[in-house]
Amino acid sequence: MSDYTRKTGLLVLALILVALAIWTALPLGASKTNDLGYFSACPFAPWSTLALLLVAGVLWAIRQYLVTRANS
Repeated sequence: MSDYTRKTGLLVLALILVALAIWTALPLGASKTNDLGYFSACPFAPWSTLALLLVAGVLWAIRQYLVTRANS
């Protein structure tokens, strides 16, 4: 696997996770309220949102490490 493919894959995964994090907090129809007291796409919001953002941040940090390592 080339460096370009690896960096692009990590970027795409991080962007997908950020999009999913935003989607979990949207007030879409759900059967139960979440911890903040409103109906959202995920009844575990805001914890699922924070977990997705954390994983996306870790992937972004790994990608940035690979980018800076290649430039050195």
